[in-house]
Parts: sequence; C-alpha cells; structure tokens
Amino acid sequence: MLRLPALFTVPGDALAGAAAAGARPGPRTLLAIGSSLCLYEAGMALNDWADRAEDAVERPHRPLPSGRVRPAAALTAACGLTGAGLVLAARAGRPALAVAAPLAATVWAYDLGLKRTPAGPAAMAAARSLDLLLGAAATGGGTRAALPSAALLGSHTLAVTAVSRRETTGGSALAPLAALATTGALTRLVAHRRIRLPAGRRAAAAPGLPGSGPAEGPPRATGALATALGAAYAATAARPYLHATLNPSPVLTQRAVGSGVRATIPLQAALAARSGAAATSLLVAALAPAGRMLTRRAGMRKVSIT
Repeated sequence: MLRLPALFTVPGDALAGAAAAGARPGPRTLLAIGSSLCLYEAGMALNDWADRAEDAVERPHRPLPSGRVRPAAALTAACGLTGAGLVLAARAGRPALAVAAPLAATVWAYDLGLKRTPAGPAAMAAARSLDLLLGAAATGGGTRAALPSAALLGSHTLAVTAVSRRETTGGSALAPLAALATTGALTRLVAHRRIRLPAGRRAAAAPGLPGSGPAEGPPRATGALATALGAAYAATAARPYLHATLNPSPVLTQRAVGSGVRATIPLQAALAARSGAAATSLLVAALAPAGRMLTRRAGMRKVSIT
C-alpha cells in the first residue's frame, strides 16, 4: 500500500529545493524530508482508501480489496501521517509550514476528488512542486529562487500523471507522446540552459574568493554534471514513453508510468546540479540504485503514482 520503491523519489524534492535556494542542506532540510515522506505516504494510504471500490474490480491484489488491510486502518494511517508531516514542517519553521499546509491540502484534494477530473494531473504536479518548495522554505527561509526548479519538476509530474490515467485500460497514444516531448524539453532545459546561480553560490564559485564548500562546485563542473544527469533522466523515461506511444497497451503504459516515476530522481539530481550544488546532486542520484535494489528484493515490478 505504501509503495516503498516510489518513496526514494521523495527526498530529492527537498534537496533540490535547498540547492535552488542557494543553501546547504542542514537539520531543517532533514525535517523537510521527514515531512515530505509523511505526506507522501499519507497520500498513498488515502489513495487506496478512496479507490477501494474501483480497485476491487481492476486491482484486486491491492491490500484493501484483498482484505490484508482494513479501510479504517488505511484512513487512520492517512490522518496520522498527515498530522506528523505538518508537525515536522512546523519544527522546520514557519516558512516550511506555510508550504506544507497547502501541500497536505493538495494531496487530500487529489485523492478525494480531483484525481478523477481533468484537474487531476495538474493537482499532482502542484503537489510535487510544493514539495520542492518545502525544502527551499525549510532550508533557506524562502521559495522565490526555487520557483523555476519547482516548475520543471512539476512539468515532469504532470506528464507522468497524464499517462497514468490510462495505465489499466491503455488505448491512448497522445499522453505518452506528450510525455516524450516533455522529457525532451526538460532534458534540454536542465542540461543546456544557463542559469543565474543563487547569490551564495555565485560568491563561492567566484575565482579567488574563499567560501567554496563540499556542497558547491565551479559552474563548468556542475554544468557537465547537470548534462550527464539530464541524459540519465532522458534515458530512463524516453524509451518507455516511445513504446507506449507506438503500442498504448496497458502493459506498456504501466511500464511507461513506472519509468516516469523512477526518472524523477535523475531529474531532481540534475536540478540540484543546475543550481550549482554538485555534492547534493550526487547524493540525490545515489537514491536511484537504492530504489531499484529495494524493488528487486521486494519482487515489485510496478511502481505507480495512482
């Protein structure tokens, strides 16, 4: 029910947000990550509770329709995890709580109603963007500098969610084709577009000036790293999207969704590198093999966001 392999896509949101804000990860970043993890898992539990009747027909193997978890227990877990996420955000400071509250509201609104409407993909994208801004607010005290990174990550999530709406029925080549085009555009943006580094990183990267730390690197090095990670992002997502476009069967659509979810990690890492945080980007990138290892050990072949 909690989809543990997908959980590895969550910490990179806060870390990429901290990088975009020009701040080094610290204790408040860890609180933001904890808040994100709680809110993400609250969404997973609430999703299964809200979809229990539909899953009884289309996905009878899931925990609630199979009887392994009671509906009341899933709803209780969603409420408890939401509360825990908000408490952790409050511990990270008022700016973090100011982002976490609408994030929690978006998660609940998506699962309880928006998911089945045309606004569903946009709501999911907003949740992922807010999650990145949560890391920026907790670590740097503001979100303005992180808005471009949040928009790029939200665009990726919008594309994946649009594809996921047909993962059980298939039959639509338009959504994976749009996701393929989005992947190409995002790859170009994170790998080739020159950006203005946050003020702290500009000072650290300036020749002859002290202050460069383990979380920062010179623009040329981080640019090359962003290009490499952007290529890894494209390699993870593009081919399954192409297959689903050519043959939009349920099996290939599900594979495209799973690959899109996994591609979130190299995208987050590329965004951190794009912001000049080389060490942070490598830390985020290391979450990808950890997630794959858990998937193999647990025997999980499908990773979905719905």
